[in-house]
Amino acid sequence: MAFETAISGLNAATTQLDIASNNIANVATTGFKQSRAEFADIYTGTNLGVSSLAVSRGVRTAAITQQFDQGNISSTNNNFDLAISGGGFFMLEDNGGRVYSRAGAFGVDRSGFVTNSAGQKLMAFKVDAAGAPAGAPVPLQIDTSDVAPNATSRVDVGINLRASAPVVNQTLTPFDPTVAASYTNSTSMTFYDSLGGAHDAVLYFVKTAPNTYQTYLRMDGKEVKPSGSGTIEFGTDGKIISPANGQIAYEPIEVPGAADMTLTLNYAGATPTTQYGDTYSVNALDQDGYTTGRLATISIDETGKVFARYTNGQSRLQGVVALANFANPQGLRQAGNNGWIETFSSGVPLVGTGGSARLGTISAGALEESNVNLTEELVKLIMAQRNFQANAQVIKTEDSVTQTLMNMR
Repeated sequence: MAFETAISGLNAATTQLDIASNNIANVATTGFKQSRAEFADIYTGTNLGVSSLAVSRGVRTAAITQQFDQGNISSTNNNFDLAISGGGFFMLEDNGGRVYSRAGAFGVDRSGFVTNSAGQKLMAFKVDAAGAPAGAPVPLQIDTSDVAPNATSRVDVGINLRASAPVVNQTLTPFDPTVAASYTNSTSMTFYDSLGGAHDAVLYFVKTAPNTYQTYLRMDGKEVKPSGSGTIEFGTDGKIISPANGQIAYEPIEVPGAADMTLTLNYAGATPTTQYGDTYSVNALDQDGYTTGRLATISIDETGKVFARYTNGQSRLQGVVALANFANPQGLRQAGNNGWIETFSSGVPLVGTGGSARLGTISAGALEESNVNLTEELVKLIMAQRNFQANAQVIKTEDSVTQTLMNMR
């Protein structure tokens, strides 16, 4: 009986050694979660018919569980490196199957899919017109195509025209863009046509009467005529009273090879044009046109929104990284390559985005380190070694006792 008990102890110590050595081997493995052996004693039958004297049969390995506590997060120089701070797993597609992982070392393959070193594809939600996650998660594919240009059609102009500026006598000094004395102020901007071509434009202001300015717009050195009056009038409070909507529309502008441009200058935007006693200042010139844009960089926020940013200053939301959590993460089955597979014990995946429900936030340009405590594992290694030696000594002692019995005459 002592032989059996000691052998079970040797097996338990060997299991403990295996687990400690595996933890130590993966101390530098991204997203690795350490394992822990849980042992239980064995009792079978009774001794001499006395029910309170159960016979010990040694020890058995009751379970080997994963410890899903948070690992340290370290920064990297790769925008596609992702780390989860809190609960949850990345969802990965593996040849049609589903794998869950805490290892976020990703890159982009030749088809634009975001994958890890094993070729497993990161799953993400597509987004609707409002930028909200929609539908079921699909493999995240980065759109590397250029952004098409957008012709300028609306410009928000926010300028303060100095109230004490002198009136320009247009009879004596008619407007001439080459004569500085013929206009009060000017500012330049850039417009874009339907092909993305840039056009230099200059906006002139001529004070023709108290609180009244005539505007002139020239693009590529040619006058652009307003479809109505180009006059702006201010009230005694310095705010625009005419035109009533604060907008001046212009006649279509012919651009060789491109569509005609139709412009509206809005002087009543978020930063409106005013006439105060302060100095002349250009506070806002915002327009809705832009040239062709090439993909410059990818950024991912803490909720998992993946933005593609382009050389023309535009950005596109490519998708939202999907995270999953489980009612019982301990029930997941290890699948290798830092991944786990759903089982009946784990429950179904609870899928969402970073920062929602029980899901943690996402850190881009960072990786979660292994949660193995090396010092602790070395101590466990020593304890396992002692346990093994002690059980081996039991076998040696039992063998000695057995030999003594056999040598009796």
